[in-house]
Amino acid sequence: MTTAALQVFAGPVARARLAERGLRAEDVGLIPAAAGGPKGLILNGLDRQLFGDWLPQSRQTVHLVGASIGAWRMATAALAHRDVADAFNVMAEAYVTQEYDVLPGEKRPRPEGVSQRFGEILAGIFEGREADVLTHPRFRLHVITSRGQNKGLGLLAREGRLRTPLGYLGAFAANALARPLLGRFLERVVFSDPRDRLPIKLNDFTTREVHLSRANLRGALLASCSIPFWLQAQADLPGAPRGAYWDGGITDYHLHLDYRGLQPLQAPLVLYPHFQRQLVPGWLDKALKHRHRSTAFLDNVVLLCPSPEFIATLPGAKLPDRNDFMTLDADVRRRRWRVAVAESQRLADEFMAACDRPSLASLAL
Repeated sequence: MTTAALQVFAGPVARARLAERGLRAEDVGLIPAAAGGPKGLILNGLDRQLFGDWLPQSRQTVHLVGASIGAWRMATAALAHRDVADAFNVMAEAYVTQEYDVLPGEKRPRPEGVSQRFGEILAGIFEGREADVLTHPRFRLHVITSRGQNKGLGLLAREGRLRTPLGYLGAFAANALARPLLGRFLERVVFSDPRDRLPIKLNDFTTREVHLSRANLRGALLASCSIPFWLQAQADLPGAPRGAYWDGGITDYHLHLDYRGLQPLQAPLVLYPHFQRQLVPGWLDKALKHRHRSTAFLDNVVLLCPSPEFIATLPGAKLPDRNDFMTLDADVRRRRWRVAVAESQRLADEFMAACDRPSLASLAL
């Protein structure tokens, strides 16, 4: 189904349920949130609506799993016990206004400076409120990071001027041969709410699970957002195995996970607000189009994304993206991104209209 701004797609299991009873808040057991940097700003309106007005119509536990900006979005949802709209507005403004110093003679900010500043932004939002995130009565947060493996040459086990580029070159080559081979260089580490494990199978890729805590929440969020060569790796997070932790999007760019494990539950659907129709498994898979196809992993997924027609109405006829830092004047970039955040409310309005329908039958994923 395509509307002026919003597209809704569903896998076969989800489609049958939507045809029978429409989209109901009590049917949702898990919400994923992708990496993708500034592109996630276009989901701000949907986030405010979903967590502020729609999900409160139900009472079940909902698992929130995210990587990179997706982890920040889901942590914001778990933080916002009362004023959801304000929490997501604060997040959007913090993202829009971030700035990093570039030293004379250099073209981009140094990773150590970006990590320090971004860590300060996260501290301004979450410091002293970690317990709020970890005690939300309904939401269970799961933060995905990518940890350098010690096996083999162990090039990514620690960050280094030579070993990191060589390690990612090897990871790129291994991933091109077969996605599981990426596990020789990196493993998926999921920092999870200690009250409940993530209720899906994670045996598609080398995976480790660690408990989220007050001591490691902000570190895990910063690690999940630590894009290689743009930010520093986060080392030796409390309560987790020693090593270098990078952006969760490297292993799980769009969280193409095996969501079928939710099907036996009373709330069996995965509701996925995303900035595009395709779910790219890992960041290194972006150029590998054959890995962008739908699979049986997504049978119970309902995916919400902006339509191409809507994106064409945004400034520059595109979603905000990381290149805007390099190609746009700071004032122009901020202005464009704020327009995108404001326009995202159109997605929310059309989502609520879709939820009022007794049946959503004409969907395909």
